[in-house]
Amino acid sequence: MLPGVDSVGKIPELRKRILVTLGLLAVYRLGVFVSVPGIDVAKLKQMFETGSGTLFGLVNMFSGGALENFSIFTLGIAPYISVSIIIQLLTPSIPALEQLRKEGDAGRRILTRYTRLGTIVLALFQGYMIALGLESQNLTLSDGFAFRAMTGITLTAGTAFIMWLGEQITERGIGNGISIIIFAGIVARMPSVFLSTIVMARTGSVPPASVFLTFLFCIGTVAAIVYVERSHRKIPIQYPKRMVARGVAQAQTQYMPLKVNMAGVIPPIFASALLVLPSYLLGFSSNDFLVEILQYLAPGSLVYELIFALLIFLFSFFYTSIIFNPDEVAENLKKNGGFVPTVRPGKPTAEYFFAVLNRLTVWGALYIAAICIIPQVVYMSLGVNEFAYVFGGTAILIVVGVTLDTAAQIESFVVSRNYENFLSRAKSSGGVIGGKRSRVLRR
Repeated sequence: MLPGVDSVGKIPELRKRILVTLGLLAVYRLGVFVSVPGIDVAKLKQMFETGSGTLFGLVNMFSGGALENFSIFTLGIAPYISVSIIIQLLTPSIPALEQLRKEGDAGRRILTRYTRLGTIVLALFQGYMIALGLESQNLTLSDGFAFRAMTGITLTAGTAFIMWLGEQITERGIGNGISIIIFAGIVARMPSVFLSTIVMARTGSVPPASVFLTFLFCIGTVAAIVYVERSHRKIPIQYPKRMVARGVAQAQTQYMPLKVNMAGVIPPIFASALLVLPSYLLGFSSNDFLVEILQYLAPGSLVYELIFALLIFLFSFFYTSIIFNPDEVAENLKKNGGFVPTVRPGKPTAEYFFAVLNRLTVWGALYIAAICIIPQVVYMSLGVNEFAYVFGGTAILIVVGVTLDTAAQIESFVVSRNYENFLSRAKSSGGVIGGKRSRVLRR
C-alpha cells in the first residue's frame, strides 16, 4: 500500500483528476465501437480472423480492438507517436528545432504544434492508403474517390480526437495521457482474452498444461518487471560543511538514484509503432510481394524479433540521452557545491555520469528486449497466439510500467498535499506544532 493512498478520496483536487481521467477513457472506449461508414464489418472481421497471426494482432492490441471493428479510432495514436519520433530525431540535427527546444515552454509549444500538424498529414496519408486497400479486398459497400476521402478524413479526425484526449488527461488528469490511452486499450481486451484462453483449455483445443504454464509464465514476467522497474543505482553526492545559525553543520551525503530502465516504456512503444506502420500501409493490399513482406514482419518471426530488438536498443539510448543530460547535471552540482567522492567536479563528473549511464542503458535495453520478445515466443510455442498479443511482454511491460508511474504520481501528489497542509497548520498556529515551538535553522 502506498503512503497516503488511503486518503486519496479525501483530497478534492486529486479525486477530480481521477474522475476526469476515467471519464475521458470511457469516451475513448465508446469510440472504439463506432465503425467507419461504408465498410462491410462482417467481411473485415472474417479477414481479421484469418490474418490474426500477422501484424494485425499487434495493430489491434494497440488500438484497443478498434481495427477489428474498423472504428473511427482505427489509426489510434500511432501517427502521433511516429511523428514524435521523427521530430525528436531531427531536433539535434536541425539548428532551428534545437533552438526551439532550448527556449523552454514557448519553444516546446511550437514543437508540439509541429507534431500535431505532422500527425494530421501522416494520418490522412495512412487513411487514404487503407481505403485503397479495403477497395482492393472488396470490403467496402461503395468504391470511388468519395469513399477514400471520407475514410481518410474520418480516421484522421479519430486520431486528432485521441490526441486531444491524451493532452486533456495530461493537463487535467493524473498522468501521461498518451501512455494511459495505450494502457486502457490493452487492458480493455485482457479479460476477454483471458476467458477465451480458459475456454480453449476446457474444450481441449489447447492442452490444459500449456495454459497452466502460460499463466505461470505471465505471473513470473510481471514479478520480474516490477523488480527491475524498482531497481536503481545510487550515486553518492557529497556536499561540503556549511555555516548555520549556531555553528558549523556536518557535511551531508545524499544519493542520486539512476533507474536501471531509465527510458521506461517509451522504447517498446516507439519500436512497436514503427513496426505497426507497414501493416497500416500494406496490410490490406492484395499484391503477392507485399503480402510476403508482411509475413516476414509477423510477430514471432526471426526478422521481426531482430528488428524489434534493434529498435529497442536504439530508442533506449536515444530517449535516455534526452531525459538525462550528464553535462547539465554535473554543472548544477558544481554550482551548488556538490561532488561525487573521488571524482573531480565539472567535466570529469560529467564523464563519470556518462559512463555509468551507458552501462545502465545497456542492461536496461537488454532487459526490455528480453521482456518484450521471450514471453511472446514462449506463448506462441505453447499455441496461445491471441494470449501472446494481449499478454505478451510488450503489453505487460506497458501495463505494469504505466501503473507504477501513475501510482508514483498519485503518491507524490498526496505527499505534497499533506506537506502543504502541514505547513499551513504550522503557520496558522504561529509555528507551534504539537505544543512545542519549532526551531528553524537557516542556512
